[in-house]
Amino acid sequence: MRTDDGRIHDHNEDYISRWEPTTPEDEKKYGWLFIVADGVGGADAGEIASEYATERMKEHYLAHTETADWGERLRQAMLYANTELRQLVASEHEGRRMATTMVTAVITGSTVHIANVGDSRAYHWRAGFISQITKDHSLVAKLVEEGAISAAEAENHPYQNVILYSIGSDKNPRIDLFEVPLVLGDILVLCSDGLNKHVSDAEIGEFVARQPLDAAAESLISLANERGGRDNISVIVLRYGERPDLTETMVGETAVALETTPSKTTVISASQPAAKSNTRALWVYTIILALIEALLTILIWLYLRV
Repeated sequence: MRTDDGRIHDHNEDYISRWEPTTPEDEKKYGWLFIVADGVGGADAGEIASEYATERMKEHYLAHTETADWGERLRQAMLYANTELRQLVASEHEGRRMATTMVTAVITGSTVHIANVGDSRAYHWRAGFISQITKDHSLVAKLVEEGAISAAEAENHPYQNVILYSIGSDKNPRIDLFEVPLVLGDILVLCSDGLNKHVSDAEIGEFVARQPLDAAAESLISLANERGGRDNISVIVLRYGERPDLTETMVGETAVALETTPSKTTVISASQPAAKSNTRALWVYTIILALIEALLTILIWLYLRV
């Protein structure tokens, strides 16, 4: 997980956060939650909006587990954050424009559920191919979709920063839901538009495929800054794998494995039980080869006698 001011702004209006389970019970109840928010409003308003909305979203998500639909849980939590942010503006920041984009992902079992509003993105990488999961809620994206402008024209369009939906701007903002099945080795990328303004989808895929995840996040931010850094840049990179300390009690289940420090989250995909399984397979393979070799020796001996 990385966030950076960029080269133009003197403060960071992005906010990134996560919630990680510590027990198998927590994992089944809450999954693994990750959030990227990109605040708008100028001065410190965007900074307040992104952090406040993210924390309120997490609060509601963790407090309401009665809904079995994971995507709907994300959507309801984001709507709650929207209401809370609008109330904050009305009571303490009247007259100020405060809003934020938000892309959230919860991984449970072998599925990732994603909810987004605005133009922060979620990507899915598998076996050398990367695809954008979310759809940008921006004026430029809508113009491209309708064929009014080309993708090339969109890159430098004067209304590139116009967002159609966001947390805090509307009473009932549009929130899109997505569900993607995962296999071991899949990589997920959540980011603010400060990254994809400067770095193409293909380049994002190349970095996360070739580098350790923490290094990939750093490299993506560095590249965005080298190309202008016109906005704050935030990146979360995750690899779907097995979590070593839960495999003993979760036989047959898979989870996201995270190695955490104060400044980063690195996903790993190694487990002790898997290593033991590989060792047993190697012994079986060796025995089979020995038996084949012995059988061939006997057949050759019999052939030579004849």
